[in-house]
Amino acid sequence: QVQLVESGGGWVQPGGSLRLSCVASGTIGTMTGMGWYRQAPGKQRELVAAFTNGGSTHYADSVKGRFTISRDGAGNTVYLQMNDLKPEDTAEYSCFATFRGGTVYWGKGTQVTVSS
Repeated sequence: QVQLVESGGGWVQPGGSLRLSCVASGTIGTMTGMGWYRQAPGKQRELVAAFTNGGSTHYADSVKGRFTISRDGAGNTVYLQMNDLKPEDTAEYSCFATFRGGTVYWGKGTQVTVSS
């Protein structure tokens, strides 16, 4: 069993910054990837940023140059540094982790609201 716990969401004005964290615990020895999706009301879920198997990173075009994904040395915590936030970044951000064999685990999500 794997648990993912997110933190760091909240409200910020346009142009501001937030950092999200996601800690994975449990049986994570076969984890192959970790990252963040987001979903805004009435919109499709979007892959924001992720570490893929092999350690490369992927970013949605809409966040390139503003968001940075990173992880700790142990590999069980992933961060999403979000700078120059825009109202269109408002969404629920969910952490996910992928495992050998195709299993995917999800966190409960954290709300990010960007407004003036």
